Amino acid sequence: MPDSAEIAASDLRTIGLFGALSDEVLAFLAGMLTVVKPTIGETIFREGDEANAMYVVLGGEMEVTKKSRGAVDARVAVLGPGDWFGEMSIVDIQPRSATVRALAPGRLIRITAADLDALYRHDVRSYAIIVLNLARELSRRLRVADGILADLIANVMDSYLAKRPAAG
Repeated sequence: MPDSAEIAASDLRTIGLFGALSDEVLAFLAGMLTVVKPTIGETIFREGDEANAMYVVLGGEMEVTKKSRGAVDARVAVLGPGDWFGEMSIVDIQPRSATVRALAPGRLIRITAADLDALYRHDVRSYAIIVLNLARELSRRLRVADGILADLIANVMDSYLAKRPAAG
């Protein structure tokens, strides 16, 4: 899956994760990061796997699934160019929380904790910007999940109350 294909700074410039970084830092990252080219149906990682990297989608489409209590794979997201996934492994160093596989041939940037450490040593301000961008996206996703959960609870409660016999 890893490829030696180079990444151009221009590939990074349009991705929110790298927003507000200088051309010099984008060139530094482009020279350091690895490109991965998954094929259709290829699994990038599985829920429960040891985590050691995150990925940014340059091209293709990735499906994110999570196992329910009943062991049913539920699709939780479809990601495309500019999106990223696996960032929780950079933040909390826990096993993978979901499975990601390619729905179409893709081109991904792989970013490891060691890559971020190298950026920290190169330019701490740019490192801080990337960490803030990660935190903003995690916060946005949490807000979306909170909204979905609130709607689900309200729907379940409405259904439950509608089925209860009237007090009398």
